[in-house]
Amino acid sequence: MIADSDALVRSTRSNGTACASRKQRVVIVGGGFGGLYTARHLEKELKRRDDFEIVLINRENYFVFQPMLAEIISGTIGLLDVVSPIRHIVPKTELHVREVEAIDVENHTITTSTGFHPHPHVLDWDHLVLAVGTVTDFRGMRGLPEHAFPFKNLADAIKLRNHIIRALEEAAIERHDADLRRSLLTFVVAGGGFSGVEVAAEVNDFVRHVAKSVHGIEQDEIRVTLIHGKDRILQEVDEQLALFAQRLLARRGVEIRLNARLAAATGNEAILDDGTRLWTKTLVSTVPASVNPLIESLPLPKAKNGRLTVDRSMAVEGATNVWALGDCALVPAADHGFAPPTAQHASRQASVVAANIVASIRGGPKRVFAFEGLGILGALGRHSAIAEILGVKISGFAAWFLWRTIYLMKIPRWARRLKVAVSWMLDLFLAPDLVQLRLDTGVGVTREHFEPDEEVFHQGDVGDRLYIIVRGSVEVWQETAGAASRVAVLGPGEYFGETALLEERMRNATLRCVEPTDVLSLPKQEFSVLTASLPDLRQSFEEKSHERSPRPRPADSFAR
Repeated sequence: MIADSDALVRSTRSNGTACASRKQRVVIVGGGFGGLYTARHLEKELKRRDDFEIVLINRENYFVFQPMLAEIISGTIGLLDVVSPIRHIVPKTELHVREVEAIDVENHTITTSTGFHPHPHVLDWDHLVLAVGTVTDFRGMRGLPEHAFPFKNLADAIKLRNHIIRALEEAAIERHDADLRRSLLTFVVAGGGFSGVEVAAEVNDFVRHVAKSVHGIEQDEIRVTLIHGKDRILQEVDEQLALFAQRLLARRGVEIRLNARLAAATGNEAILDDGTRLWTKTLVSTVPASVNPLIESLPLPKAKNGRLTVDRSMAVEGATNVWALGDCALVPAADHGFAPPTAQHASRQASVVAANIVASIRGGPKRVFAFEGLGILGALGRHSAIAEILGVKISGFAAWFLWRTIYLMKIPRWARRLKVAVSWMLDLFLAPDLVQLRLDTGVGVTREHFEPDEEVFHQGDVGDRLYIIVRGSVEVWQETAGAASRVAVLGPGEYFGETALLEERMRNATLRCVEPTDVLSLPKQEFSVLTASLPDLRQSFEEKSHERSPRPRPADSFAR
């Protein structure tokens, strides 16, 4: 009966035709500046009338104020100060906290991921608003999906902050391995746009301030490097302001590498396109920003960069009642160019989309997008910023004060503004908080990437995980009486490291990569649970360990 009822509802909404006796449904995908502000403007247009309903689909139930996300790293503001509950901002909007699985443009339906019960969830729409933004896409870049930290959302910021604190704690007690200590105290940020510069500035301020209170770390050991592929950072702003930012960051200890690009990464190194290798355990990449896979899957017209093509009314070309805005759309500007993907443009585009949807439902003239931008603001950490407002260039403390004032007033809801203002005030007098939130209880299977001649582990290391080769090959080297010899070469589909886990012994061989190699890595705890639950699997590992070992003792297997 439920399925029949759902089918009946879908049939009444098929092909986007609206029955006069029912409300039209506006479905918004994405809860960023574009999607949330579209819902806000639609709620204002709705007022006391009841001729349409608003549905917002977002993977989280909160809105992230993106311009302040970098301050999470240093703890300048609280972890939750940059987020606001969506239900409080748009109380008349029905919120679906789901992932979007598929959109049927022809039949006007959208399918979302399952909840607690795995039944399909299909939603019909009369007007569809796409505001899904972009994603950080590391596809095709060696080792970046496995080892680089993206910086797009709140989870990314919290994960990076926890990792930095862990790196500092580990460095403080590392006395024997100079390379490891150097990599722990080196922080690399790739991308010299606003996001990358703000991240580099906050990381630099944070680690240098923390080092003053952590015994065993000297200031001259800390290295923060910003990598950018152009001849200057912040290509979006006037050259004078960009050069001011470069000089300020350099004076504060940030090493800036221009005309350099990130080519590959491992768990220990960032590798540049000129072959330079930077020892680091912390690599943050704010590039490349790529079109959301959901947009790629839609049979709608797109520009060369993959963004949806829309007209100045924000309607997607060649589609019925489909609208797009923000980073996922190529929006024509009044000067015959295209609108930049910024928050101030997305929020203005939202008002145009909302007004035109209402005009489509109720009748009336449609609006066109004509906003040209008010200016640009960018934080540089520690009471400094750059700004260009209506052609006026400002830098230093005055720009920082302006940056904070403007963005404080743009945060949704006064309650959140008050919390942020208090956090900023306390930050002037109190030291950064060093609490590391260990929220993950287990990491499970992860992917790792290694470059040629890089060691996966060294003879004498603690056996802490099992490795399965996905691509590439590794050599097995054993050292006996001071002489090292190669005893085996392993390739795709083979595994190594099992004996050290089975026998709880140290590694008695060194594993070194012959070529770029991708592996699956299973930590010791998960390996123990798996083999304890599946006796046949454990027996298989033990037999393989005996087979590989030329000596009677299984502990002597090279594959520990």
